[in-house]
Amino acid sequence: MAEPVALAGLALDALLGWPRGLYARVGHPVGFFARVIEGCERRWNRPDSAPTPRRVKGVATVALLLAASAGPAWVIERAIRAAAGPAAWLPLGLLAWPALAQRSLYDHVRPIARALHRGDLDAARQALGMIVGRDTAALDRHGIARAAIESLSESFCDGIAAPLFWLLVGGLPGVWAYKAINTADSLIGHREERWRAFGWAAARTDDVMNLLPARIGGAILCLAGRGGWRTMARDAHRHASPNAGWTEAAMSGALGLSLAGPVSYDGVRHEKAWIGDGRRDAEADDIDKALAIYLRACLVLWAISGGVAWLR
Repeated sequence: MAEPVALAGLALDALLGWPRGLYARVGHPVGFFARVIEGCERRWNRPDSAPTPRRVKGVATVALLLAASAGPAWVIERAIRAAAGPAAWLPLGLLAWPALAQRSLYDHVRPIARALHRGDLDAARQALGMIVGRDTAALDRHGIARAAIESLSESFCDGIAAPLFWLLVGGLPGVWAYKAINTADSLIGHREERWRAFGWAAARTDDVMNLLPARIGGAILCLAGRGGWRTMARDAHRHASPNAGWTEAAMSGALGLSLAGPVSYDGVRHEKAWIGDGRRDAEADDIDKALAIYLRACLVLWAISGGVAWLR
């Protein structure tokens, strides 16, 4: 069963995160997926090729990723279960551990709040730049705080809720297939001309795989934040992504903030819709509150995993 495996993976992640020493020595499994994606993109996404062949090759890239992630994971899981029997949950939990990011996400967002509390905007921008792709140099303290909260709420789905969902549903093959597709979406699932055709399959597959987890994650944030339901129902669809808006709108409503809005990437301003109808002047204290909601939401996920294990 996947539930004890999920609890073991959650516990290891909460306790250890992904240690820097381990990362320095062996990297992270998503690095393998990134190398596969970059190799395919370099060979198959030629700018002189027509859109249709590029889209077909993008589909082939997704198929290759699924085979390279779910296939070995299925073989390994079956072998461990056959060899270890009832004790298989522990080695399987070790193999699921890197797919979860509770500790890592918290450890990246917390320094932003600390820097803002000190009034050190340069340090806050530097810490923020490690988790977002937008331009940070011109952000004031309110913009920094909003961006940190947005990243925390969106990553609650991508980094914890969705991997856990696919671990519970599909075991190791499910969670590592999700991580492969999510990595592909982050690298090539963009609307710019270079990636639009080639990254289409990655973006659409990621949309499908996040469909239920995003909505479940939004509901969990509302429960953990003791509010936000109305904002989530009204504003989730204002986000450009069909899924990311659910957790962002839930956090926005729970905190009484307006998130998103205009943002710049590589010096180009993008007029994005605001999510929520609360204050726009987010502060370091709001990041603290968001982290508290996040921790409670993670505990809800632990409870769900334990409850499903008990029921089965």
